[in-house]
Amino acid sequence: MKDVYEYIDKHQDQYIEWLQELCRIPSVAAQNRGMQEAADKVAEYLKEKVNGKAELVSTAGFPVVYGKLAGKKEKTLSFYNHYDVQPEDPLELWNYPPFEADIENGKMYARGVADNKGNLVARIAAVHAYQQVRGELPLNIKFIVEGEEEIGSVNLEGFGEENEDLIKADGCIWEFGYRNADGRQQVSLGVKGMAYVELVCRGANTDMHSANAAVIENPAWRLIWALSTLKDKNEHVQIEGFYDKVLSLTKEEEEAINQLIYSEEEMLEQLELQSFLLNLNGDELKEKLIFQPTCNICGIESGYTGEGSKTVLPSEARAKLDFRLVPDQDPHEIVSLLRNHLDKHGFEDIEIIKMGMEKPAKTPFDDPLAESVISSTKQVSNLEPTVMPMSPGTGPMYELCQKFGIPSVSVGVGNFESNNHAPNENINIEDYVDGIKLIATVLEDYAKR
Repeated sequence: MKDVYEYIDKHQDQYIEWLQELCRIPSVAAQNRGMQEAADKVAEYLKEKVNGKAELVSTAGFPVVYGKLAGKKEKTLSFYNHYDVQPEDPLELWNYPPFEADIENGKMYARGVADNKGNLVARIAAVHAYQQVRGELPLNIKFIVEGEEEIGSVNLEGFGEENEDLIKADGCIWEFGYRNADGRQQVSLGVKGMAYVELVCRGANTDMHSANAAVIENPAWRLIWALSTLKDKNEHVQIEGFYDKVLSLTKEEEEAINQLIYSEEEMLEQLELQSFLLNLNGDELKEKLIFQPTCNICGIESGYTGEGSKTVLPSEARAKLDFRLVPDQDPHEIVSLLRNHLDKHGFEDIEIIKMGMEKPAKTPFDDPLAESVISSTKQVSNLEPTVMPMSPGTGPMYELCQKFGIPSVSVGVGNFESNNHAPNENINIEDYVDGIKLIATVLEDYAKR
């Protein structure tokens, strides 16, 4: 691959410009900003940069950009990415304008540069570089680029069911990937699932003077009492049946946990923390991170939280929760168990609003795509990668891959300080260039397996 690597190094400025151009489009799905422009730009890249066939496939929401390129073999590798990004708020905490893609000290700063435009453009650039050096691609390539990942991929399931022929592939490179604090590349073989819900507790039909708290129930207190029943101080979820379908670890997974390199000290230092939850470390910490489900409060809202004081008895309280799930937990079943739990504890009045349902997904260690990505990562970085049997994060992987028997592996150009969803989101330019080389290597290696 030396000839391809040399071409990538020589043309890296061109590939950096491609990424800057896309990052300068504020494609915020939650606010319907720049979405059509970004979709058109991705389709333009697939047509003009790599001579692929591209179309915008309509959904009930924002379109999916679909691209296809023919190769020497019938084998097909697909890439799943998204062109939408998170809102840039809070703007005042950015050191660089979020949609200008400034480069300083070897880093590019922009909303969406790590999540997920850097990975997307690196893959397009890899195909381009391979074509320029070797000519015909070694296998067929598909690009599936949605515009709603940051709002829960609400229409991706429908897209998959209606377009099974479009997504059919032998393997899929999933959207995300990062380097650890020690510089090792993460390779993830799956994702946790999720049940994201909002709990709503209502009281009187209007906010009232807090003097009435003597005789009128406060929904904020009631919601707090309900939340306190969900989990104990040892982080054990108290919902009956919650753990019933959690699979035991296989010997292979236990070995992977033992071999997994997780930079505990660097992570704690970066976060300015003294210890992890429950003082966990070593294999126990890694197992909990990857193979254990969670119950998390994302936010609580009620009453007055502005400047100064306001003596108010709120009429409503809301809390948003996410449950990260592992095989074989089903998000819809978990919400049903949550309903039963609240009812059993006398909180029948608290409403549950479903906001995001994702099934967990996992690819075997010995799958050819997993072996190819791991091998290619070693070749490019000269370091053993950190192989994650399953990412602690969540995405719609099941709906696009495992549901149709397609194995999937995640790898990308982010780093442990990329600040996804936060101010000053960034990637290292060196990681971006290496990410292009990695995907080019996978193209050739996977075609042979």
